[in-house]
Amino acid sequence: MPHNLPLQDPRLVDRLRRIRLLALDVDGVLTNGQLYFQADGVEIKAFNVQDGHGLKLLKRAGIVVALITGRDSPMVSHRAAALGIQHVFQGVEKKLPVLRDLCTRLDLEFDQVAYCGDDMPDVGAIRRAGVGISVPNAPEYIRKHADWVTVRGGGEGAAREICDTLLKAQGHWDAVLDTYLHGAG
Repeated sequence: MPHNLPLQDPRLVDRLRRIRLLALDVDGVLTNGQLYFQADGVEIKAFNVQDGHGLKLLKRAGIVVALITGRDSPMVSHRAAALGIQHVFQGVEKKLPVLRDLCTRLDLEFDQVAYCGDDMPDVGAIRRAGVGISVPNAPEYIRKHADWVTVRGGGEGAAREICDTLLKAQGHWDAVLDTYLHGAG
């Protein structure tokens, strides 16, 4: 059964400490999964600002961030560029092979990877990652494969919850907080 409070499980905390790559699906994880189209066919997505800041904090702590999404969207490219995310894979139907290739390029083992997804194309990556994560708005048959299901929904702070939890598990939290409390950042 997936956990909702991963820092209360010592075995899961040990696994979180090894994470060097956080890979995320986009629609349903970084967004709420809804797609909006203007009359001219232009697609619009809403991203959570706090999720974005959390991803920046992870990168500063030395954790690589990647986006692996089934759709092709200029919005994803713009958001990734704004956050400095270099590893962006769009139009991906089978996410596990892409994640495997990325691990090879980054010289990482799967136990150093956390992956968060919310639908069928994500299941293989969720199951194979060192820490498989899903969101509460995912179908139950997806959530049951995760080690951890976030409390916050996709597009509603789930990614920030993951980022904060990783920073805490890896001992970076106090330094991050101190930077903002004392204006050194």
